[in-house]
Amino acid sequence: MRIRTLLHGVLLLLTLFFPVFAHAQFQPPTDAELKMTSDPKAPGAAAVYLYREETTDDILHFHSYYERIKVLAEKGKELATIRVPYEPGQFKVTGIKGRTIHPDGTIVPLTTKPDDLMDIKNGKSQVNTMVFTLPNVEVGSILEYRLELRYDDNMVSSPTWHIQQPYFVHKAHYMFRAVDVNSAWRSITNDRGQHLGQLMYAVTSLPLDSVVQNVSGRYTVDLTDIPPTPHEDWMPPLNTINKRVEFYYTYAHTGEEFWDSEGKRWARETGDFTTPTSQLKKTVAVIVAPTDTDEQKARKIYAAVLKLDNTNFSRIKSEAERKAEKIKSIKNAEDVWKQQSGSSDEITLLYIALGRAANLKVWPVEVTDRSRALFDPRFLDSGQLDDYLVEVEIAGKSILLDPGQKMCTFGQVHWKHGLASGFHLAANGPSLSTTPAVLYKTAVTKRIADLRINADGSMKGTVRIAMTGPEALHWRQLALQNDPEEIRERFDEHIHNEVPDGVQVETDHFIGLDDPDVNLLAIVNVNGNMGTATGKRLFLPGLFFESRSKHPFVAEDKRTAPIDVQYARAVQDDVTYHLPAGFTAESAPQTTDIQWPDHAFLKILSLPADGAVKVKRLLIYNFTLLTPDNYTELHNFYQKTATADQQQLVLMRSPIAKGN
Repeated sequence: MRIRTLLHGVLLLLTLFFPVFAHAQFQPPTDAELKMTSDPKAPGAAAVYLYREETTDDILHFHSYYERIKVLAEKGKELATIRVPYEPGQFKVTGIKGRTIHPDGTIVPLTTKPDDLMDIKNGKSQVNTMVFTLPNVEVGSILEYRLELRYDDNMVSSPTWHIQQPYFVHKAHYMFRAVDVNSAWRSITNDRGQHLGQLMYAVTSLPLDSVVQNVSGRYTVDLTDIPPTPHEDWMPPLNTINKRVEFYYTYAHTGEEFWDSEGKRWARETGDFTTPTSQLKKTVAVIVAPTDTDEQKARKIYAAVLKLDNTNFSRIKSEAERKAEKIKSIKNAEDVWKQQSGSSDEITLLYIALGRAANLKVWPVEVTDRSRALFDPRFLDSGQLDDYLVEVEIAGKSILLDPGQKMCTFGQVHWKHGLASGFHLAANGPSLSTTPAVLYKTAVTKRIADLRINADGSMKGTVRIAMTGPEALHWRQLALQNDPEEIRERFDEHIHNEVPDGVQVETDHFIGLDDPDVNLLAIVNVNGNMGTATGKRLFLPGLFFESRSKHPFVAEDKRTAPIDVQYARAVQDDVTYHLPAGFTAESAPQTTDIQWPDHAFLKILSLPADGAVKVKRLLIYNFTLLTPDNYTELHNFYQKTATADQQQLVLMRSPIAKGN
């Protein structure tokens, strides 16, 4: 929900002439609802919503919520605990009523007082959660509750309706009564004082015209048989696929007008922050040399800002601490350098200021964090944008930088900033654009194993894992906030899921964990038993790192949600099996070449050596986002990959030569 200021003169008196909406009343359960033990419309579901209702009234200043839920299995009892996040001072949770109806019709009312828990407090901003649990819930119960969120008379708060819920919804009703933005006696403004004279709404995954009805400023949505929120592996953020309706008051008449205006404002504010002051020019003169090339300047400035205290990876100091240390609030890039500290965005903007002081061609980019959401231009709110990046031009080539990401290599970005959309400032002004995808050539993991096999199937060896790109960045950033022992334990868990059953792993040490300019290397000791011995043969997994991997996209034949694998990547394996004395290789993984043109590639190759067998595997997938239309080809590729990865290495005991 979005909060805006409502300026009015006689609004409180005029509300007397508007009808007050009746609150949703508790409903007597039907015999069918009480006896229900399963739902043919939601086979296997732990619960279903019998009815949901949300009402927002910006004239009377409240949101109301009402739900009736049928619990069908033990897990469904979790829905008895209701959590309502709100901002104290702007909202107040009132009118909480609830009850539990047992299958025999017994009613147990809610009598306990809800808990009001503080979740976040940052300066003047605070978010609380009101929590209450409906009583005596058992499988077969009907849960019923209602509540209101009240807000100040000088505010409006347009709703976002999340149509899909964790479980199937039989029937839902939504209503929004908006303020008449064209009325002469009231005016809505945003925090910049702009008059918001338009009411708009955006619809996701629903037919726009046939769903939202508008009668005299009352917007309604009535739906039946709503499927639950999708939960499939490797999905994009839910904001792209979940059914929802978002309302907002705006100053613009069209999306094009809005983004053009917001882009110009963004460019001005960013420009003010990044103006290279005389002090920053003196600073950059120390960082770079007059004879440096543009690339050398760009790299030296990058290294300098990466050394600063990035509070997104350490800790933001409280107001009391800042006051005690006489730390002033940051107003521009020079303040960031003086304090040698700042948030990810502030450090990124400092890079731009220093780059401009060094006469580099640098521009800001601000995008939506793709791990959280995808940018939606239909939703006219620049608050969608999360993170700043830098575009620098070197020798006529544009390079995207991510200095706000601690330990991010020069010339690369965090995967959540690849294929991310938002504002981009260039010489001809601001515009909306999308960043390039992370290339598989910059996201490479090489796993090299040297294994000595014994006749009984036991083994001992060493694994070296070299990582570049997002995988290396993940472990380096994790190491910033955890001690070395914790990192080794987490890496052990990660590798343990990739090696055969019966194999123990223990990370010995890392090389380059604190240096983003080199490949990250992990040295891991492995031992255990991974083979099955018979009288003459020893059976071993042929693909050491893939024998029990959980290949994605194999189990399900169909897909309804888009696919998001975060970033393209390459995984290269080189495993040497040193054979036990008296054994030879009877069969090894066959040469495999599986291709999905322009998308993915798998190659497996076995090579005999003196007393050993080498097995090489290369998997490349060169895609990030796919629509469900591509799922058949994706499914087929990974089915073939899963089959190929189950091949065995079979060793034969050599016959013992008989004497004369």
